[in-house]
Amino acid sequence: MRGHTVKQVARLSGVSVRTLHHYDEVGLLKPASVGENGYRYYGREELLRLQQILFHRELGFSLEEIGRTLDAKGFDRVAALKTHRSKLEAEARRYRRLMRTIDETLAALEGEAKMEEKAMYRGFDPKKQADYEKELIEKHGLAMQDHIKTAKAGMAGWKQSDFDGMQAEADAIEVGMAKALVDGLPVDSATVTGLMRRQHAWIARSWNRPAPAAAFVGLGQMYVDDPRFRKRYDSRQMGLAEYMAAAMKSFAERELA
Repeated sequence: MRGHTVKQVARLSGVSVRTLHHYDEVGLLKPASVGENGYRYYGREELLRLQQILFHRELGFSLEEIGRTLDAKGFDRVAALKTHRSKLEAEARRYRRLMRTIDETLAALEGEAKMEEKAMYRGFDPKKQADYEKELIEKHGLAMQDHIKTAKAGMAGWKQSDFDGMQAEADAIEVGMAKALVDGLPVDSATVTGLMRRQHAWIARSWNRPAPAAAFVGLGQMYVDDPRFRKRYDSRQMGLAEYMAAAMKSFAERELA
């Protein structure tokens, strides 16, 4: 047997044919051989390498980083798998802590038990928050560091009810914007303008300072450009990220300039 074809590997791994072709093109995962018919064939060694690629992707490595790691002299697949297992065990423990935090919070909200405020935040990953803040600072400059400090200072005295209220308002705005999009309302309509006033006030409270026009427009554009935000909005209603960005830009030009 010559090995598995691209379609067979795609079915085995859940990785799309297009992605496998891309991995081949960038040199990350070359087939064991290519037949006269142009078909790519993959053997066990390639399947094991693909498994390593997927493990590294799950752990947040970029394709470039994965390529350097797997091609490094002395790369030990067994040692790598043991490392993956340790990291996944740690992440599993963190998720179990988060589940306990959810259960304890539900019990407190339903009046079955009391909960210390500090316990509300057990299980959250401070490194991920720090990485996100670092990303913002690198992208927008040192001024962002001061904005982050200002926002944190504003939230220092918040109770769980404050966080819950902010989340409820964000959800209400998104639901309203999704309906406006489905209804075909222009971004400068009275309904959307009202929602944008709420969005602007929500941002101001989050940041602990008013959002200037340029910052408000930039935030809307980030909803489109950043895959994490686009996924969040478009999962509620396809096209919502771009609709939000357009509405924020229109509102800023009309009311914040």
